[in-house]
Amino acid sequence: MRKRQLTPGYIFFYILFLPDTWQILIGAAAASLLTSAVRPEDMGRAGGAVLFVMIAAIGYAASGPVGRGITRVLKKRILGDRRP
Repeated sequence: MRKRQLTPGYIFFYILFLPDTWQILIGAAAASLLTSAVRPEDMGRAGGAVLFVMIAAIGYAASGPVGRGITRVLKKRILGDRRP
């Protein structure tokens, strides 16, 4: 089997069809929305950063099925019958 040439289009679609991409985005969105709601007033910047990373990691881990579902739908819509 021949190696594929790395082109911007190949890299774009590889990232688009990777479930981890969607999990990272969902985790970051969850952290952005929830950190300010659960962060205590007296917590410093370092504590806020740790809280953000913790919520992002939990969102990443919890969104596994959602990320796979988004990837499956995108592959079906974009690739159709040409799916590997």
